[in-house]
Formats: sequence, structure tokens, C-alpha cells
Amino acid sequence: MATTPLGGPFGLVFTVFNTFFGLMTQSRQVECFANVSRSIDEGGRFVLECFVPDLVRYRDGNQTVRVIQMKDHRLQLNASVHDPVGQRVTTQVVMIGEDGVQLLPVGGRYAWPPEIDLMARLAGLELEARFGGWLKEPFDGRSTSHISVYRRVTG
Repeated sequence: MATTPLGGPFGLVFTVFNTFFGLMTQSRQVECFANVSRSIDEGGRFVLECFVPDLVRYRDGNQTVRVIQMKDHRLQLNASVHDPVGQRVTTQVVMIGEDGVQLLPVGGRYAWPPEIDLMARLAGLELEARFGGWLKEPFDGRSTSHISVYRRVTG
């Protein structure tokens, strides 16, 4: 999604459920914004859904193991390693059940909202609105996610 031509021009491009953080370097994230900007028309929107990083969970070093779900015959653990310099989290989702053990790797490079805003600005997009959720809840210091709406700058 960073460099694949999207076609267009479109009035709206969006990425949801933290998909943007699947781009594992800042350079790739910047490329994504430039690609989107080329693919939307003047005044078009780019909507981005991302989590707000929660570094408290890595307070005891740069790793954590958490129980996510526990039922009678199934257990889900998330084992994560945090790289604060690269702003990356690598997680192994471990599913343990009667049918055995499944390992599901997940990784991502997070970015703080102001960093995302700068990436947008570099691509000719400006922040139009930011919400704490899809119901347009206010975004504040307690928000765990954000819906950011960027508009392509005209003229």
C-alpha cells in the first residue's frame, strides 16, 4: 500500500484497524501518505484509524506477556517485544487449546498522532478532524485510538 498505484482520483481513501502500522519503517509510512495524496482529488479525504501507543505495558523492560482470553478449553497469550528506538512491537499470539498450539506472529511500527500529522503535511495533506472513535467521540489524553481525517490541500 505504500507504493502500489491506487488509481483514482478518489474522493476518499481509508485504512482501518491499525493497518497503517503494518508498514514497518517510517520511510514506508511516508511513502504511503505520498501515494494516497497522488490518488485523491483536490479536497479528497484520507481517513486513518490507529491505536495510540501505550508504552506503559513495557515498563518492566521491553517485553511483556499478557493473558488476552481464557476459556474452559482455550487460552490466548500475547508475548511482545518492544523496540523503542524503531518504534516497533513484535508480538507472537499464542493460542493454546484442545487442538494444540497455534503461533500467530504480528508486527508493527507505531507512530504518535503528531508524527502522523507531519507525514500527512509532507504529502500535501492537512488534518481536518481527529476523533477518539467512529462515533466522533472527542480525542483527548485518555483516548486509546484515533480516527484522523486528512484533506488534500487545494491550490
